[in-house]
Amino acid sequence: MLGEILKKEDCAACRFCCSFRRISLWEVPVFTKENIDAIKENPTLDESALTVIIKDGCTLAKYDLSGNYKTKDADEEVPCPYLGVNGCLLSDKEKPWDCKIWPLRVMNKGGEIVVALTPTCPAVNRLEFATVKEFVDTHLKKDIIEYANEHPFLIKKYRSDFPII
Repeated sequence: MLGEILKKEDCAACRFCCSFRRISLWEVPVFTKENIDAIKENPTLDESALTVIIKDGCTLAKYDLSGNYKTKDADEEVPCPYLGVNGCLLSDKEKPWDCKIWPLRVMNKGGEIVVALTPTCPAVNRLEFATVKEFVDTHLKKDIIEYANEHPFLIKKYRSDFPII
C-alpha cells in the first residue's frame, strides 16, 4: 500500500515484517475466510500452518510460531511460514490484510479507530513522518478505516509506541 513512498527492493531485502520475535507474536497476521479459501486452492501452499479460529461468527486463522523458536534469546526471530527465499509466497488474494497494510496498523484507542505506524519498520523509519502521514491521509486512511469497520476482528489494541497518523 505504501509502494509509492517505499522502495520494493528495500522491503524485499529487509523482510523484518515477515519474522517475529516472541514479544511481537501479537503482530502475527489474521487470515480471513477468503484468504484461507484461496490458500486451500493453491497446491504449493501448506494450509496446515494455519490454526482456524471462529470469532464472533467469522472464520479466521493465524499461524502459531511459539514452538518454532530454537533458543531462549528474546531477539531470536522466526519467519512466517509463507516467507520463501524470494519473498512472500502468497498472492494478493491469499495475503492477509495485516500484511497488505504493513507498516500501518489499525488500532482501537479508547474506543476510537486509529491508523498507526509500526515504529520498527526500517524502511519507513528512513522517511519523514510528515511524508508518511500526508500520503496515508491523502490516499489510504479512508479505505483502511472503512475496511476495519467492516472487519472489526482485524483491529488491534492500541500501543503507545505506535505513532498515530
